[in-house]
Formats: sequence, structure tokens, C-alpha cells
Amino acid sequence: MKKQCLECGDEFIGRSDKKFCSDYCRNAYNNKVDSEAKNLIRNINNRLKKNYKVLHKLNPSGKTKIPKSKLIDEGFYFQYFTSIYTTKTGNTYYYVYDEGYLALENDFYLLVRKES
Repeated sequence: MKKQCLECGDEFIGRSDKKFCSDYCRNAYNNKVDSEAKNLIRNINNRLKKNYKVLHKLNPSGKTKIPKSKLIDEGFYFQYFTSIYTTKTGNTYYYVYDEGYLALENDFYLLVRKES
């Protein structure tokens, strides 16, 4: 049974459920289909990695107080984090994996590290 490849349009012979003439065409087609979702996920993961590196670099002791401007200078993205923890007293910690931060008064942040 002759079929037409979904990627390149060439005719080929194969099983009734085969859609592509080669592995190259199958991979090229699927990469195009998933490219937008993959780019979004890749960009978010890169920002999370960047945030983690910044927090880890600025918090060598496990608990540090720094100004917001220092985080911004290092390229920190405040809208990207992996979890939120709210204490009984109402303080909200934002975490990027095990590195976290808490907003304090006067544009200062407390950097903390979760104990594993």
C-alpha cells in the first residue's frame, strides 16, 4: 500500500499505520509539533536554574539577609519559584528547590536553605 509521508510528502510503502518514510522525517515532524511547548518548558527551567544559582551563590551560610537590589543585579526572576511555604505567623517563604527567600521590610530579603 502506497502512502504519503506527513513530513516530506514523498510516497513510500509500508505498514498500514506507518505515517513517515524515515526516522529522520518522523523526528523532524515531531520536533516541529512540540517546539512551542518545549521552548516554554526550556525557558522556565532555565530561569529556575538561574534563580537557584543566584540564591545558592548569595547564601553560602544557609541564612543571609540581603537587599533586593543585590538579587536584581544578579538577574533574579521573582516570578519563578518551585514552592511556597507559609508559617503559622503568616510569613510567606518562596523556594526554588531547597533555596528560599522571605521578603522583609525596606526591600530586604532573608535567604534560607531547607535542611534535608
